[in-house]
Amino acid sequence: MKLLKNTALFLLICLLSSCEQPEKETKEMPTYATDTHSYAKPNEAVAKHLQLDIDVNFDKKIITGTATYTIENYAGTAIVFDVKNLKIQKATVDGNEVQFTLGANDAVLGQSLSIPIATDSKEVAITYETTDKTEALQFLNPQQTADKEFPFLLTQGQAILTRTWIPIQDSPQIRLTYNATVQVPKELLAIMSAENPKEKSENGQYSFKMKQPISPYLIALAVGDLVYKEISPRTGVYAEKSMIEKVHYEFADMEKMVNAAESLYGTYAWDQFDVVVLPPSFPFGGMENPRLTFATPTVIAGDRSLTSLIAHELAHSWSGNLVTNATWNDFWLNEGFTVYFEMRIMEALYGKEYANMLASIGRQDLSDEIKNFRNQPEATHLKLDLKGKNPDDGMNSIAYDKGYLFLRTLEETVGRAKMDAFLKEYFNTHAFSTMTTEKFITYLNAELLQKNNIDFNVDTWVYKAGIPGNAAKIKSDKFKEVDNVLSDWQYKTITASNVCEQDWNIQQKIHFIRNIPEKLYDGLFEKLDEACDFSNASNSYIAMVWFEQAINHDYHGNNVDQRMEDFLMTVGRRWYVSTIYKALKRNNRLEDAKRIYEKARPNYHSVTVNTIDEMLGIN
Repeated sequence: MKLLKNTALFLLICLLSSCEQPEKETKEMPTYATDTHSYAKPNEAVAKHLQLDIDVNFDKKIITGTATYTIENYAGTAIVFDVKNLKIQKATVDGNEVQFTLGANDAVLGQSLSIPIATDSKEVAITYETTDKTEALQFLNPQQTADKEFPFLLTQGQAILTRTWIPIQDSPQIRLTYNATVQVPKELLAIMSAENPKEKSENGQYSFKMKQPISPYLIALAVGDLVYKEISPRTGVYAEKSMIEKVHYEFADMEKMVNAAESLYGTYAWDQFDVVVLPPSFPFGGMENPRLTFATPTVIAGDRSLTSLIAHELAHSWSGNLVTNATWNDFWLNEGFTVYFEMRIMEALYGKEYANMLASIGRQDLSDEIKNFRNQPEATHLKLDLKGKNPDDGMNSIAYDKGYLFLRTLEETVGRAKMDAFLKEYFNTHAFSTMTTEKFITYLNAELLQKNNIDFNVDTWVYKAGIPGNAAKIKSDKFKEVDNVLSDWQYKTITASNVCEQDWNIQQKIHFIRNIPEKLYDGLFEKLDEACDFSNASNSYIAMVWFEQAINHDYHGNNVDQRMEDFLMTVGRRWYVSTIYKALKRNNRLEDAKRIYEKARPNYHSVTVNTIDEMLGIN
């Protein structure tokens, strides 16, 4: 009876006080997209923060250290990382060593690294070292630098190469913050895509912090005999001593660019915008690592004529770094938006005609790329299917220039004011998140097209081959002037000397050279070089397009073959060198290409090597 009374009393108290059993804490399940270029399973367990502690050994040309992750476990019994050509020495979970598992090796993706975890696991640490097959790293000897006194190290993580120097969940949709401690020789300065030092430390140890969450491919490191020079309180440049003044002059408009960008699409979110000019082996024009853009020395022309590249990398601070493609199939969301933004920055600073010249060159690149893909029309879609392929295959003019043309056509359809308001809200709404093509189209339809009762063939642009018929027409009055001179010269109504006397900017000269017709009167090409001396051009862009045309026209005068070989030996920018090797192959000079490449190959980054190896059939 007493037990029943107590039970009844307890039930009555519970009813009166609405007592409930405490609920177990539940974690909100994420909704990451399927990424065929990563082994990670972020819907089960994902890294949120990285503490990277590494030592850079220039003698052995390796990096050793530990990557420690703060993790969220949603439903996993293991957390899976991506690794490629790394030696994994040890793994711990919350301080306790555990047995890890490496999956089968894939030539493109590398291996999965699976580490067992419990429901309440908080921290995973991986001790490792890189190898001589680590593709992201390039160790340079002093002779490969500008000052030729100290060695240099640079990294390049895009698209899926960060896994070759850090064990990481290497998918762009997995954003994380990071801190790093990096030990280097005391004579050198280390800088990263993070808060950076401006001077060398006494002992060669540096600490870094990236407080905003970024995608893995944006983690970057450079180590060399570098110095810093400020342009404004939030912009500046790093370079080797012999180059710092030239670089500072070339990029003097960086603060103006940031101001122009902010006036278009909102506050710059990364606090600092610095640029480091790397040795010439760097494979890209630029890489938009947050807070620290990596740049090729080929843009140091002495006249600020190639600085649209800096506007492009700055624009990535919104399109790419702030709102990031979720997978590499959505790469156009990074690059198409960035080219559009770049053109708007250049227009704001230098006028619409200047921007139209740049856009016209891109439009010609796009036409050439579509011709290259005539047997692969699916490769000209904006939304790609790169399963089973290296995502690097999708990094071409389609993503950049077709993506730009789509947005420019959209702007001309809806009006610039509505387009700007839409893009500003897009960046603000999705800041520090990732975006799929499908999600963007849904947002575009809801927030721009339907609101303004506008019909636009979005699916044709995104999911079909080629260029839709409603594409915007890009016109340049200055290029029309060039076309008139080109016609007059071709039909001998003016001389080559008359051509060289034209008061043209670099873009006009490039347009002229690129549009020299395949068939000319005998000696006309030679006379042009005699008058203009293009074979000895100091501007790297002009040199590249001229060498291509010299090959196309079987021209060997003015020591052009040696100049071309010297160029290929000293420049590692993939776009430039691949254009020339491709022209040699196309014009039945494959043996010349292979002979030069055999000597030049050790100077190139693996990103460039992989492209040229495949192009020339090198095993």
